[in-house]
Amino acid sequence: MSDASKLGFDTLQIHAGSAPDPATGARQTPIYQTTAFVFRDADHAAKLFNLQEVGYIYSRLTNPTVAVLQERVATLEGGVGAVCCSSGHAAQIMALFPLMGPGKNVVVSTRLYGGSITQFSQTIKRFGWSASFVDFDDLGAVEAAIDDDTRAIFCESIANPGGYITDLDAIAKIADAAGLPLIVDNTTASPYLCRPIEHGATLVVHSLTKFLTGNGTVTGGCVVDSGKFDWSASDKFPSLSAPEPAYHGLTFHETFGPMAFTFHGIAIGLRDLGMTLNPQAAHYTLLGIETLSLRMQRHCENAMRLATWLQTHPAVAEVTYAGLGSSPYHDRVARICPKGASSLFTIRLKDGYDACVKLVDSLDLFSHVANLGDSRSLVIHSASTTHRQLTEEQQVAAGAGPDVVRFSVGLEDAEDLIADLDQALAKASA
Repeated sequence: MSDASKLGFDTLQIHAGSAPDPATGARQTPIYQTTAFVFRDADHAAKLFNLQEVGYIYSRLTNPTVAVLQERVATLEGGVGAVCCSSGHAAQIMALFPLMGPGKNVVVSTRLYGGSITQFSQTIKRFGWSASFVDFDDLGAVEAAIDDDTRAIFCESIANPGGYITDLDAIAKIADAAGLPLIVDNTTASPYLCRPIEHGATLVVHSLTKFLTGNGTVTGGCVVDSGKFDWSASDKFPSLSAPEPAYHGLTFHETFGPMAFTFHGIAIGLRDLGMTLNPQAAHYTLLGIETLSLRMQRHCENAMRLATWLQTHPAVAEVTYAGLGSSPYHDRVARICPKGASSLFTIRLKDGYDACVKLVDSLDLFSHVANLGDSRSLVIHSASTTHRQLTEEQQVAAGAGPDVVRFSVGLEDAEDLIADLDQALAKASA
């Protein structure tokens, strides 16, 4: 393929990482549904296991179909490499795994998906890790939360559920000053709307399940490495800067340079955690990415139409969509997400919790599911579902209070969606 740096996004989303199959000439990337791969000879096998040669050993580690997806997502994000895994939650653990250790902490935004809040506030404690939750609009609070045991800063580019846009440039400056990697979950934006590496992110994580696949068929995750962080600048990241006993003292950063994190993610992360993405799921995601730009344009257009209509509805107290001029995050759209503010936003109903439940139950075209980024329009009452495990204070801080309903606007005719909302709101406020 031609030099990727000279090709446009629409071209790369179709061609990056792929070529006609050398054995058959198949133009679409085949599904390599195999567990293992035959070695040429004993010497070839030894070199692969010693990380002296790149190739395929076992599909828990590497697979040709998954490899194409990794290169495509990395290219679209402007990274040097990527590691795909079984889900977005797996990607978050994979991103932290080489960085953390017992007693270490990560500074995270309060505006996160409810499952991520639980993962950071509860689950990672079992590894001896901890998280400090901070409002990332308060830059002083972010700086104050960093201590000698902090090993990363984590946020979402466009936060789920409210569609809030994080000032990535400002957070990246804080991370750089502290000598810490910035990890950005770019699921809601996708690389079409936002490229966090261009704003200073070290690592980008995705739930492939959402916009990248775009059709609600598979679960998957991905960690993209910018290749720009100096893992040897301090002694904070020994997994990457110190000799690795499992590979006879090999030092990942010294050996692999900008690709150190990516190789560690495969050789250690996938080897030992086993959070593998299956090749059929990778194939579906590759198909979805081919139309990413077209879908995101329509998602954003429809979301703007619906948000504009909803902000004038008498039953609605507030609409959080950053694309609206009334949003406090509107000024960040042009700088962080210049092609649109995504399809995700929330509304707050004047009649509270019960009205939210009635609204969800009264919609016809909107599917009531715990997902986002589908071609279909989706709705959920986060306080009673995805954020149910949180306290009301945590729900409000995350933008998922009891009187809030979240929408992921799909690709349908906008007038049909508005008509569905109109009848459902009438029933909810009756």
